[in-house]
Amino acid sequence: MRSFESIEPYNPQAIEAKWQKQWADTALYRTPEADGRPTFYCLDFFPYPSGAGLSVGHCRNYVPTDVISRIHRMKGYAVLHPMGWDAFGLPAENEAIDKGVHPRDSTRRYAANYKRQMTLIGASYDWEREISSSHPQYYRWTQWIFLLLYRRGLAYQALAPVNWCESCKTTLANEEVEGGLCWRCHQPVARRDLNQWFLRITAYAEELLAETFNLDWPEHILAMQRNWIGRSEGVEFGMEVDGHPGANFRVFTTRPDTVYGMTFAVLPPEHPLVPLITTREQRSEVETYVARARRMTEIERLNTERSRDGVLTGAYAINPVNKRRVPIFVADYVLLSYGTGAIMAVPAHDQRDYEFAKKYALPMIEVIQPYKGPWGKDCAYETEGIMVNSGPFNGLPSGVAWQHIAGMMETAGYGQRTVQYRMRDWLISRQRYWGAPIPVIHCAQCGPLPVPEGDLPVRLPYMPDYLPRGDGRSPLANLPEFVHTTCPACAGPAQRETDTMGGFACSSWYFLRFADREYDGGPFNPETVRRWLPVDLYVGGAEHAVMHLLYARFWTKVLADAGLIDFREPFPRLASQGILHASDGKRMSKSRGNVVTPDEVVERYGADILRIHLLFMAPFERNVNWDEEGIAGAERFLQRVWKLCQAARGTKDAHPEAQAEDALRRAMHKTIQRVTDDIEAFKFNTAVAALMEFANTLSAHWDRVGPSPAFQQASGMFPRLLAPFAPHIAEELWARQGGDFSVHQQSWPSYDPGLTADERITLIVQVNGKVRDRIIVPADIGEEEAHTRALESERIQRLLDGQVPKRVVVVPGRLVNLVL
Repeated sequence: MRSFESIEPYNPQAIEAKWQKQWADTALYRTPEADGRPTFYCLDFFPYPSGAGLSVGHCRNYVPTDVISRIHRMKGYAVLHPMGWDAFGLPAENEAIDKGVHPRDSTRRYAANYKRQMTLIGASYDWEREISSSHPQYYRWTQWIFLLLYRRGLAYQALAPVNWCESCKTTLANEEVEGGLCWRCHQPVARRDLNQWFLRITAYAEELLAETFNLDWPEHILAMQRNWIGRSEGVEFGMEVDGHPGANFRVFTTRPDTVYGMTFAVLPPEHPLVPLITTREQRSEVETYVARARRMTEIERLNTERSRDGVLTGAYAINPVNKRRVPIFVADYVLLSYGTGAIMAVPAHDQRDYEFAKKYALPMIEVIQPYKGPWGKDCAYETEGIMVNSGPFNGLPSGVAWQHIAGMMETAGYGQRTVQYRMRDWLISRQRYWGAPIPVIHCAQCGPLPVPEGDLPVRLPYMPDYLPRGDGRSPLANLPEFVHTTCPACAGPAQRETDTMGGFACSSWYFLRFADREYDGGPFNPETVRRWLPVDLYVGGAEHAVMHLLYARFWTKVLADAGLIDFREPFPRLASQGILHASDGKRMSKSRGNVVTPDEVVERYGADILRIHLLFMAPFERNVNWDEEGIAGAERFLQRVWKLCQAARGTKDAHPEAQAEDALRRAMHKTIQRVTDDIEAFKFNTAVAALMEFANTLSAHWDRVGPSPAFQQASGMFPRLLAPFAPHIAEELWARQGGDFSVHQQSWPSYDPGLTADERITLIVQVNGKVRDRIIVPADIGEEEAHTRALESERIQRLLDGQVPKRVVVVPGRLVNLVL
């Protein structure tokens, strides 16, 4: 029997590079061809490589997906777990400008560094499927899909006011403006009128919204998409301008039951009627106001915290339901691009209108009374009630009146029920160099024409001077050999489109290319896509909820409608990791000097210790601060496993204690069940906790009984159970136990339900002494685990709403009381 002292200490640096080389040399993680096994496609968000390289925060995404991929291989699945680079777009180009290099060179160098770091932490990607969006063989097909959109009437060019970032010198989609600032450089965004290319994502608004109720996604991401799409049911109706024959505008309201309470109407400053109906007395004031509004961004105009103001046009509109004249204001909080570009104002029943009316001493007409008690009139009454001051609809419940008034408007011919969306079409044009050129040719005789498919890709030429000019044109416009071409229709002189596509175009379909990156007959191989797609598990942060995730869903639906794929949602299941902040509680950034890289942690502790620490430190979806002191626990755990799995080699105990043997076997089967279930549920921290508890159980059994048959069975099984979490040490221990290469090709341990189904109890969970949930847990659950399980309850998480209990009282085997 070997003593622990005779076993050399665990030295990760001595084994990790060795196994990484052998995995690469044997192509261990190559994606298998079709062989009858069930498939599992696990995908990380398409990363754009930057000069900073990976931080340990990035690893909090990549390590869990590696765990998931590894366990599925061991469970007998054919696994596709690829990686590639979102190399085009603003992030890459701005980084290159900042470093004074060309983006072609910087993205290649940064991608190589990312790949090195991912290999360093033991990520099991199939690098034979690596793709980069800036390679012509990739963006050829991005351009091909753009032309598909064009042919289907979903890509169009239009002169429109757009978001303009003066710092980045390009347009931005609405989704790329955050709080009035550019999503990349965080500088203020202004408005410009430019001829731009748009993708008609609004044509799919209804389906994009409806399918959010069928997706297995985090609720906060689904809520962000639903809010961005912003579906509203209501009535659109016309209003004539008094004294201006033929002049009219249309408004949309979700509250037709309040139309009798309209006391004014509002047009946006850019509305074409404004200069036509403004009176001579009001003209100077209106023109000054309009000029000021034109200098504001859309985000600034919609800011709910700023005071609402406006100016009278001097004109009046006619309310069609009662023929009452109402003054027309110009106000910047109304946007021409939203809804009908005009609103009716009912200050008694809309808080925004209420504040505006108070400011300008405008009348308020109550048309809905509360069911109980009077309206206080110190704010707008915005809920349902009984109709008053509404002609023939008085006395009706407002919900009933909604339908009757809508029907009256439709019968009279000036209104109709309709649905509107907050979401606008996707602005895809960028006046930048580093992107896929838009494959369109402009001919003076024939107009805009698609580049023939046989001429794709339209290659992005190498430009040493690629800096944006800021004149509303891409740098490509200054390259005659790129611009001048021949019209594909009349063979006359023509010019290429010089705008490039925003980077989100390339990431809207990359998940299809991974199925077969070498396929040359189209953007993806239909046969392999049928085998692998849709993605079984997609993992990444919430920062692209209304950008990449929405765009990729849109492109997938277009491809399905074109008959190219047989599914409509690319990512049925999505998991979103919490943010790993620096130890000071702030986001990791080079400017703050608080970035922790995997390189430095691996150098000190090893990759497996880093992996265990990241998985154990907090639930996957929770934000947490980096805590290097806690890494000592991960190191102690692996040191213990290292010795336990080698201690019994070559020894046998002929006189095992039956009761102790049975207890250890039960503990082993319970551990396999817990770890298996917790990985599937993305509870990596509790899965690691189960492994740590089992290591303690093994150690106690060794001290009491020695290398019994049950101990040898359990310690021999441990490397397989540990393999998804700490792949290097598991491989080394498996080899030292005499196992065939590789542990990652062995089957995942199975458990006997008869040995795990005993002792289960109902644990009562209280909050401030009141019973709020009941959860089923093992009867032998410890106080710390009971505390953890109570906090993980979805019902308890909703009740706590982010609060941290001041005190936790655990009555073993009975209850947990969380005191706030």
